[in-house]
Order: sequence, then structure tokens, then C-alpha cells
Amino acid sequence: MADRRSQMSPGRHFFEAYRKDGLDAVVDFDVTVTDALPSLRRKPRFPVRNMLKIVNLSEDPRQLYWHETTRQPGDPEVTFGQERRELANHFHLSPIPELLTTTAWVQVPDGLWQDAHAFESFINYRLIIRLCTAENYTILCGETGLLSMPQIPRITSKAPFTSTIMAACDEIEQMGCTADGLVLNPVDYYRYLESSRLMDTLERNGVFIVRTRLVEPGTALVGDFGHGAELFDAGRSTIRFAEPPPGTFNRPGIAVKAEIYERVVVNLPFTFYLVTL
Repeated sequence: MADRRSQMSPGRHFFEAYRKDGLDAVVDFDVTVTDALPSLRRKPRFPVRNMLKIVNLSEDPRQLYWHETTRQPGDPEVTFGQERRELANHFHLSPIPELLTTTAWVQVPDGLWQDAHAFESFINYRLIIRLCTAENYTILCGETGLLSMPQIPRITSKAPFTSTIMAACDEIEQMGCTADGLVLNPVDYYRYLESSRLMDTLERNGVFIVRTRLVEPGTALVGDFGHGAELFDAGRSTIRFAEPPPGTFNRPGIAVKAEIYERVVVNLPFTFYLVTL
């Protein structure tokens, strides 16, 4: 944290570029800016990226990744397969898929560039915060997001527990892994805070909880995020003035966009469950 605070922030970098190049300003960063900005919240609310194992492809230029699938009907039995179901899994190797571009936009209030600190703060805590939300969407809800992956199973039954979340945690451990993350809508998070000690119990047992409105109320994603998935990250970002696509804003104005490049893959789909609460 001390190192980050001593460095020039993305917003300050972009302001300095604006002072030099005006509306032609472009800044290319050798980091993913959603991971480069410390939170100033007294009550942190973490993004989904914080749950995942991040592979920075600019530092670790991989070409392939491994993944597993569960035993198929008709497969022969394996030794100890009844007690340790994962022993019957199939192993696979695939090329790292093309990374996706995640984009966020803001319109710059007239005259903001007259105050360097206000400009810096606006880029840091409006543009990049919007980029964090867009990144959550890419990781969770996008075409290749976790919630869109058909191989992730569903749990609707609580048995033999009083919560489908606990049922999912048990299923994950029965496959030899550990549920270390939970993503749910804020309305469900606060409903549990109001009516039970489930959230506190999970957190005390090492489950990292992310609350986001991008998960449909009444559902939650439970998983072994540390071992079961990877976020492939280009390790670079861009901020620039640009013309937004039609429908981005409800009035004309000078706009700035930020872009990052990444994609989530699942190594162990049987360690994730979308549950009905």
C-alpha cells in the first residue's frame, strides 16, 4: 500500500497527458488499472477480481491452460473412486482464449481540467470505479463470464442443511476442494445479516464474500475461486479521450474511456455452484 501511495495515480498520469496533448491525450499503462488503485473506503467492498488467481500474461506469457471434467456415464470405475470422486476426472489442455476488452466511459464536467486534484480524483474514483463495475460484468455476466458457463451446475435443494450455500460448500469439499468464495446480491447479503449469522459464520471460516448487484437476487455463486478458476490478464490498460458509441450518454459532452484486457477460465467447473437461496 505504501508503494502505491508514493506512485503517481492513473488519474494524475492522465491529467499530465492532458496538459501536454489536450483532447488528444492517451495514456498506456503497463498495469491493469482496476488493480492499481487502493480503495479509500472505510467499509471495503471488493471486486470479483480479488477472488481469483490472476495470471499476468505480460509477466507470465503462457499459451495453454489445464482443466478437468467429471466422470462420464459408462466410464470404468477407478480405484477409490467412491470415496474420492475426483480420481475419475478427465484431464484436458486448451490454448488460452483471446482476451476480451472491458471498457468504461465518463463525461468530463466543463472546466474540470482547471483543477489538477479534482481531475485526478474524477478519473480515479469515477472512471476507474466504473471500469471495476464493467470488469465485474465481464467476469460474471458476460458471454464468457462465470454465470454464463453451462458446465457450472445448479443447486436448489438445501438438504441435508438449512442453506443451499452450505450444501454447495459441502459438495465442493466432497470433490476434494474448498469453497473459499461467495458472490451474491447486496439485498441477499443484508437480508442474511438481518436474519441470521450465516455471513459471519462463512467469513470466520475463511470464505471471501463479494456482494454485487450483477448477481440476480435470490441466487449466489459459491466456489473454490483460488484453485478452480484463473483470470488471464494482459497487464496493461489505456485511458484516452474518445467519441462514445451512440446511447452511452443522454447528452453530448467530452468523454473519456478506459480499457483493460482479460478473460476468466474455469479449471475445475465442479468446484463452482450457482445456488438458489
